[in-house]
Amino acid sequence: MAGPAGRLDAVLVCGGRWHDFDHARLRLLELLGEHPRVRTTVYQDYDCVAALDRADLLVTYTCDVRPRPVQRAALARFVARGGRWLALHGTNSVIEPSTSGGPRVFTTPRLLGELAQVLGSQFLAHPPIQPYEVRVTRPDHPLVAGIGPFTVTDELYVCELHGELEVLLHAEYTGPCRGFAEGGTAALDDAPRPVLYLRRHGLGEVCYFTLGHCRGRYDVQDLGVDDTGRVDRGPWETAEFLTVLRRCVERAVGGRIPAGERAGA
Repeated sequence: MAGPAGRLDAVLVCGGRWHDFDHARLRLLELLGEHPRVRTTVYQDYDCVAALDRADLLVTYTCDVRPRPVQRAALARFVARGGRWLALHGTNSVIEPSTSGGPRVFTTPRLLGELAQVLGSQFLAHPPIQPYEVRVTRPDHPLVAGIGPFTVTDELYVCELHGELEVLLHAEYTGPCRGFAEGGTAALDDAPRPVLYLRRHGLGEVCYFTLGHCRGRYDVQDLGVDDTGRVDRGPWETAEFLTVLRRCVERAVGGRIPAGERAGA
């Protein structure tokens, strides 16, 4: 579905907690801006039902942004009618920090409803942020063709998976995820952790990329840290992440990935 003269309408939802959304928003708008026929409307949450009903593509970079039932229905409807959803990093997260005076423990309540099925996953936990290896599951797929295993500094997501996923990138992890209520049991199985996958829903598609963590100095003040004293750009300084992300945006726009991009040029 395209508008007059081939215009494509995009919705970008970028907001939430504990991340540098200003940085992520700017970088994602730059990537969308590489496509002249894409016109993008930006939101901080899912109060965009009317825009979704008109949109051709949706890009989300959130953390603990919880759509209400009417918004969940609109998101599912968007994909089912043929919409393309590029979901990044914490889009699948619902996270609540403990309020007791003891050690901080995060819980991950199942409050996404039917949206977890549409997305194909819900975040449960991650080990401490540190470098880890991302491996290529489907080297023949255009989104990852020419990409070899690479090391990235990010949050390695342990997720509850839903439905049939076409996994393109994965990581291996079986250790504990300290600080998460389900971090002692969820990470004990030896299944690969999807990092990039595709999930069909109705006539449309979700492309989920779990990488993308970034944090500025003032982004965790609600956790009692006024200034972290550092800026973390994580994967946004990793060439392989940026190459694959650009291809994912190209796929969401609905165009073919250029031959040079497929070759990793």
